Amino acid sequence: MAIAENQVVSIQYEVRDGANVVDSNIGGEPLVFMFGKGQIIPGLENGLVDMELGQSADILVKPEDAYGEYNEEAQQEVPKEQFAGIDLNVGMTLYGQGEDGGTVQVVVKEIQEENVLIDFNHPLAGKELMFSVTLNSVRDASEEEKMTGVPEENKTDDGCCGTDGGTGCGCH
Repeated sequence: MAIAENQVVSIQYEVRDGANVVDSNIGGEPLVFMFGKGQIIPGLENGLVDMELGQSADILVKPEDAYGEYNEEAQQEVPKEQFAGIDLNVGMTLYGQGEDGGTVQVVVKEIQEENVLIDFNHPLAGKELMFSVTLNSVRDASEEEKMTGVPEENKTDDGCCGTDGGTGCGCH
């Protein structure tokens, strides 16, 4: 049984970059997502298609099917004064606001006398990733889940736009 678009999938996973574990939900809550909606990296999603319930597998994902190739041009020197009040360290991750208003993640590559070299590449860009996954469950999405793209398992009851459907929060 191949997994199809608009199905809700639940997996346990561990992802490694070589010998380093870079992320894992083993022993925690499973990752639940809508299949075919771009909610996980394409290489992992493609590797899950023909898995059976309860099956475990190792899925090697190439950079182009994960976080892309490393782009040397995706670096920028920024005046040090823009980081006033931040104790900068090489390798630290910072978050800011992009031109489109979205959140941008950067990594401090180098601290110079007047400037800071920041890298806009995803920390896993250019890397082959090995996912060890177990397929926990697959089910058809409800009409609401198809419409919103949010599996029931991922909804939160925040007293506003969560499961109680609050109307005073700009939800409706």
